[in-house]
Amino acid sequence: MATENPSGQATSSVKSATRTLDIIEYVVAAGRPLVAQEISTALGIPVSSLSYLLSTLVERDYLQRQGRRYTAGPGLERLQAHSGGFALVDRVAPLVRTLRVQLNETVSFWVQHDWLAEPIATESSAQALRYAVETGTRLPMHPLASGKALLAALPPEELDRYFAEVKLDRFTPATITSEAKLRKQIDEIRKTGFAHADEEFSLGISGVGRVVTMGGEVVGALSVAIPNVRNSPAMQAQAMDLLQRTAGLLEAG
Repeated sequence: MATENPSGQATSSVKSATRTLDIIEYVVAAGRPLVAQEISTALGIPVSSLSYLLSTLVERDYLQRQGRRYTAGPGLERLQAHSGGFALVDRVAPLVRTLRVQLNETVSFWVQHDWLAEPIATESSAQALRYAVETGTRLPMHPLASGKALLAALPPEELDRYFAEVKLDRFTPATITSEAKLRKQIDEIRKTGFAHADEEFSLGISGVGRVVTMGGEVVGALSVAIPNVRNSPAMQAQAMDLLQRTAGLLEAG
């Protein structure tokens, strides 16, 4: 049921949702590339509003743009995938976006590649002062909250191999480069379920991470990066609570 305001009209959010669905349905039904003006005229959507909606749909791959024309995108095919047909990034990306909105801090989902951590989905904070990382970037594990969470999930023999093969480089004065100190942190992460990093990779940035297990296997780790000027015990508690809830949603699926 549509939500209504006191004047009896649908809220702007519902109106935008309806327009978004109308755009998708119209472009798919047209069966040919359409320019924005055609869509605007057919659906009665002002070009100013249409431009934002089209950009969002292209960004999410539900439409694709070739020059000035729009056609159905590969994202629509993903929605019709059979059970088990969704890639990990497809499953985590919507939750990463939601978590970013809830905290307005940078949120990422990391996977392990050899002894490096790589974000496969990341959403940057909308605030002027923020931490940002590009998907596909591979970074050392020991100075990152996500990396520490992944290390804590390793079997003992794998963790021993990690320390035997990896040099714990220093990135800031706070980077932990002692195996004994890092092992002590890992023991604590295993008890609490949360990993923390305080200015260990980037000055002024703290992180909190939580590993995600699906089907009995570790698939990655969620993390939140928070500038220290906005960090506080309350922010840490909120981030940990939402990380726990978000990881639970993935693990329940």
